[in-house]
Amino acid sequence: MPARSIKPPESFGLDRLATPIGIALLVTDADGALRALDWDDYEHRMRELLRLHYGAVELGDQPAPTAMKSALSAYFEGDLDQLSRVAWRVAGTPFQQKVWTALAQIRPGTTMSYGAMAARIEMPKAIRAVGHANGSNPISVVLPCHRLIGADGSLVKYGGGLERKRWLLRHEGVQVREPV
Repeated sequence: MPARSIKPPESFGLDRLATPIGIALLVTDADGALRALDWDDYEHRMRELLRLHYGAVELGDQPAPTAMKSALSAYFEGDLDQLSRVAWRVAGTPFQQKVWTALAQIRPGTTMSYGAMAARIEMPKAIRAVGHANGSNPISVVLPCHRLIGADGSLVKYGGGLERKRWLLRHEGVQVREPV
């Protein structure tokens, strides 16, 4: 029987950053690229997304790069363009990567429906698939999944909770439609 090669677990650093909407968990690789950003009250979900994208993962306490933390803090203090300074890297299917790359191109203060995103990536019938890819985005805020909303302008699902989505959109100057 041939010897099986077992891939060693991915090793990432884990740091925390206080924000106005909770403690952000920052997962970075050896090069200092952001691999995941989620909230401490959703750590289990973040770990599951990391497992789905990378297989076995080991997280060790390690400070995130100072420039990354500064850019994120500046964003939360109102300098919305700072997110573009954060280096990130994701693993996922080619479709997921296409959606996540397109998310990064949605400007702060603007929103887009899932259908419009599907059209933007030239797959207009893939609305549900866009929703699933958006929901498995491991890099909240930086890859702004909060900027995708329902076709009627309603807030639709957010991995970090709808209150955070509402706060992020208002922070960026978006008029949020409240439920009736």
